[in-house]
Amino acid sequence: SDIKRECLLKALAVYLGEDPTTLVTEYLDVHNDDAQQSTGATVLGIYVIRCEGAEARDSYQDVGIIVEGLTVLQNLRSVAHACALMLGLAYALNLAYPDGLKYTFEVLQKLLLELEPTRLSKKVQVLKNKLLE
Repeated sequence: SDIKRECLLKALAVYLGEDPTTLVTEYLDVHNDDAQQSTGATVLGIYVIRCEGAEARDSYQDVGIIVEGLTVLQNLRSVAHACALMLGLAYALNLAYPDGLKYTFEVLQKLLLELEPTRLSKKVQVLKNKLLE
């Protein structure tokens, strides 16, 4: 399910010692002005807008991708889908991955998608070895 995929992406970031809120920033629909100001400073990331009072299992009002402060994609179906599209955008446009998610994106690119799988960082090599055990 989409919730499980989102949890796995966030857990991967935590396992690699990175902050999952750097990957996905959550806003309430009533704080739209805060969201617009905050996203203006985002170089590359995913935003989600949740309705006020919504339960954790409720779907988001909106999921989108921000590149250099601009919303480039919106109304995506899930965080996992947004993450896949963001990875594709970063790869196709030769964008640098966010500093705080360097290892998370290295795992997604080099281990899962097998794009340029050579020269892994030590953290990612350790994870790869553990996965192959």
